[in-house]
Amino acid sequence: MSRKYNLSNQKPTVHQRRPEYKRDDKWIRELLCRGQIAHIASRWDDQPFVTPSTFFYDEAGNRVIFHSNITGRIRANIERNPRVCVEISEMGKVLPSNVALEFSFQYRSVIVFGTASLIEDVEEKRKVLHQLIAKYFGKMELGKDYRPATDKELKRTSVYQIKIESWSGKENWKRRADQSDEWPALNEKWFEGE
Repeated sequence: MSRKYNLSNQKPTVHQRRPEYKRDDKWIRELLCRGQIAHIASRWDDQPFVTPSTFFYDEAGNRVIFHSNITGRIRANIERNPRVCVEISEMGKVLPSNVALEFSFQYRSVIVFGTASLIEDVEEKRKVLHQLIAKYFGKMELGKDYRPATDKELKRTSVYQIKIESWSGKENWKRRADQSDEWPALNEKWFEGE
């Protein structure tokens, strides 16, 4: 029997299947700051698309920043429908079990819901692109190790902000998956490296 949710007029984060995995806003901000890849979900009519991207979380502006080509699927989708969803996650180790439906893995994840728009102001665009570079290449110095983005280069890229409207964070980082007493216990070799 499937559950039916009436999602009209509700935040997309209202239903949590495992509320014990839910995390608070501080935890969410920390994962957004250290996350490495964002998966941005957009759509064209009824067809959803997921685009992996580098990103950075601008806490002061409560937004996620990313960039893409000047033309392409993500830009076309956002121009048509700016409502997006973003997923950022970390994976730990796999968790074996002696019950098929209890196999699992350690994970931390954040889902962000919001509205995407192009950053049009040239100086803001340059600033956030340099912040994006600093996130991934923090030891390199702007103006010393690499040249700042030129106006001509900025015209060749689309830089987006996703204004965050709601978010949710989940963490399952338990040591072992649930096991059953109704089946022989797993050999300890499956738990090596804990």
